[in-house]
Amino acid sequence: MKLYVGNLSFDTSESELRDMFAEHGQVTSCALVMDRETGRPRGFGFVEFADSGHANAAMSALNGKNVGGRDLTVNEAKAREPRSGGGGGGGRW
Repeated sequence: MKLYVGNLSFDTSESELRDMFAEHGQVTSCALVMDRETGRPRGFGFVEFADSGHANAAMSALNGKNVGGRDLTVNEAKAREPRSGGGGGGGRW
């Protein structure tokens, strides 16, 4: 089960995020979303658990918890919406 973790401090590292959630069960993956231009964290990430029971326990324990001066938002990650491949130049034919 994959969880979305929002409202993270920009100083949070991936290892700190993993450690925070590992207290509730086995974390299979952990990733902070980074800004392409600055290379800095964007303030949210994803944590995946092997067991949905552990994921639910982590969600209950950490949603709304103040970490680094910010109240975390933790919920089940939603499937990514497909992006349209559009846009485009108004070139001539």
